[in-house]
Amino acid sequence: MAQAALGRWLAGAAPAAARGEVTIALVGDATMRRLNARFRKADYATDVLSFPSEEPGLLGDIAIATGVAARQARRLGHSERVELRVLALHGLLHLLGYDHETDTGAMARVEERLRRKAGLPSGLIARVRGSGVPGR
Repeated sequence: MAQAALGRWLAGAAPAAARGEVTIALVGDATMRRLNARFRKADYATDVLSFPSEEPGLLGDIAIATGVAARQARRLGHSERVELRVLALHGLLHLLGYDHETDTGAMARVEERLRRKAGLPSGLIARVRGSGVPGR
């Protein structure tokens, strides 16, 4: 799925409060590993990272690792297109200020509502919680 098509889908799936421009970068795993190491001090390729903006009219940037997304899609039995949507939605919620590691479930509830509305399988937070893998 091209970045532009993913962006159009995300604009339609976003909560009504989401106002502003978002840039989506589909990157290779090596690039994601470098970004994760630099900004989160974690030396592995994660699936999605969000970089909020302080500029008016800009929500920020979302980076999605295409290799990680492809492997997760295969493991979960759905298409890469679906996985990219799950990750983009998760990234957008971070740009909107949600933080599932500290918000006592607020982000998980919003993600669940939006993913059901968009017809997506389990959201990223529910998936991670069910696996015992630390939150992203």
